[in-house]
Amino acid sequence: MKKSHTDRMYETELRRLRELILLMAGKVEKMIAQSVKALVDHDIGLANDTIEADHQVNHDEIKSDELCLIILAKRQPMALDLRFITLALKMVTDLERIGDLAVNIAERVTDLGSELLLPKLYVDIPRMAAIVQSMIRDAIDAFVAGDVEKAHDVVDRDDEVDELYTRIFRELLGIMRDESKVKHGMHIQSVAKVLERMADHCTNLAEQVIFMVKGKDIRHIGKLGQN
Repeated sequence: MKKSHTDRMYETELRRLRELILLMAGKVEKMIAQSVKALVDHDIGLANDTIEADHQVNHDEIKSDELCLIILAKRQPMALDLRFITLALKMVTDLERIGDLAVNIAERVTDLGSELLLPKLYVDIPRMAAIVQSMIRDAIDAFVAGDVEKAHDVVDRDDEVDELYTRIFRELLGIMRDESKVKHGMHIQSVAKVLERMADHCTNLAEQVIFMVKGKDIRHIGKLGQN
């Protein structure tokens, strides 16, 4: 039996929504990489590029929200499709907030100008950023594929980011005993905290995927082994 024109249009709209979220996630992932590279390389131009990119992410959020509302109004989706649409509305909000946090790092770079920070901690900051980028990528992949196992893996990875943040914080406590390094130490601590908050948003994305597929809300419950 051939699908009706309405069915084909509905599938096109759902596919377009997936594409918008994928594009938005890719831009946000790039913003994270750029902001941290700008910090490490003292690259104000790259920091400004990151700040400028946020405008496009905000535009993508608006387009995604508008498409979700159109689908809800015109198609009145049920069951899994309804969860998919409501999840998409939440996911673009988390992605937009991650983009804002990347801007926060980039703005810190512009405030610092050419001042050198603490090279010893440059290893852990990019490591945190790399994990966060992988969390975004895998959370979105899990969303597109409906892959609950991959989503749980993203939730688990949040612990790695927390451990790195704790290690950086402890190192800074020792470094900032030297009053001349307090200002730089505060900048590094702030960047590490921003990355930790990004990881929390990525965890939200993964938890929402689990809800979409399983209809089970695991927020505030914990990891797979605790369910």
